[in-house]
Amino acid sequence: MKNTAATLLAQKQSGEKITMLTAYDYTTACIEDECGVNSILVGDSLGMVMLGYENTLSVTMEDMLHHTKAVTRGAKNAFVVADMPFMSYQTSVYDAVVNAGRLIKEGGAQAVKLEGGAAVAEQIKAIVDSSIPVVAHLGLTPQSVNAFGGFKVQGKDYQRAKQIIEDADIIQSAGACAVVLEGIPAPLAELISKRLVIPTIGIGAGAGCDGQVLVYQDMLGLTIGHTPKFAKRFSDAAEVYKKGFCEYIEQVKASAFPTAEHSYKIDEQIMDALTSDYAKKEGE
Repeated sequence: MKNTAATLLAQKQSGEKITMLTAYDYTTACIEDECGVNSILVGDSLGMVMLGYENTLSVTMEDMLHHTKAVTRGAKNAFVVADMPFMSYQTSVYDAVVNAGRLIKEGGAQAVKLEGGAAVAEQIKAIVDSSIPVVAHLGLTPQSVNAFGGFKVQGKDYQRAKQIIEDADIIQSAGACAVVLEGIPAPLAELISKRLVIPTIGIGAGAGCDGQVLVYQDMLGLTIGHTPKFAKRFSDAAEVYKKGFCEYIEQVKASAFPTAEHSYKIDEQIMDALTSDYAKKEGE
């Protein structure tokens, strides 16, 4: 069954947890979709895990469109959400609607995600009014890394926690169909999840959210460098990759690959004729 904003809402109402993972390419999207993940996020985290940037700020609309197109070709049942990159929606309501429209029309996504609360409520409403589902993002919002002074847990003091709660109410009123809660204390996320009608998707926000999302490189053990505390490793895929790469290199160097099993044949008479013809030409 195709996952939609409506089916995710139904999952919250029934108490069934929502699953979301990132994907940035066709192959990964196919595999995640086959496993039955409810939603795939084409995150601007691709800037770090796919392009090697220090943060998400350098990611462009063209980057997001390129990767979103690949993912939507592979995801048949998952609800595909595409991140709106830095400065694609902060500049104006008009820019927000136009860029959201591109991710849907050109990228093939079913929803867009943008960061912020009250400051982007107008953009959320305008995008929703254009018949585009919006997933909001509160707490540790990576596009605000410079304002936060780094990737730090948010909502640990009363005023900041209260602001996140109020922002959650505001984005829901603006029409968001779901909200990602990142890097906030688990009790705060649980309180917000109980207050809101729309689903909450946690990442580093505890088990009280209506669903969870992880960067797939983190949960498969493929991350280069620091892995966040909240990113449980469900596999050690890096070791599988390394084993395969090393065996390939060794076998090629030892002339153990390719063998006849991995090669194509030709009729022996044709080969004899070719050998004879070209041996004569070389001898002439």
